[in-house]
Amino acid sequence: MKISVELTLTPLQNDFEPPIIDFIKRLRASGLTVLENPLSTQVFGDYDKVMVLLQKEIKETFGALDHVVLAMKMVKSDRSGYEPHF
Repeated sequence: MKISVELTLTPLQNDFEPPIIDFIKRLRASGLTVLENPLSTQVFGDYDKVMVLLQKEIKETFGALDHVVLAMKMVKSDRSGYEPHF
């Protein structure tokens, strides 16, 4: 089964950019489809592969930061090719 996951990582610290960049680079290295925009990062692929990746990378990120928020939305389908029709 294919899924699409949207993630917004928000480190609650003054120097917030390096942990976000590191998180995105680790997601990119997975070989899954990863797209970014200014507000979020999307990961697309097989459910099991995406969830194993997210479990590992979220745990690593949470372990490295004292205070952090991660917002996540999931859709059951690969929406990586979505183009608006309006």
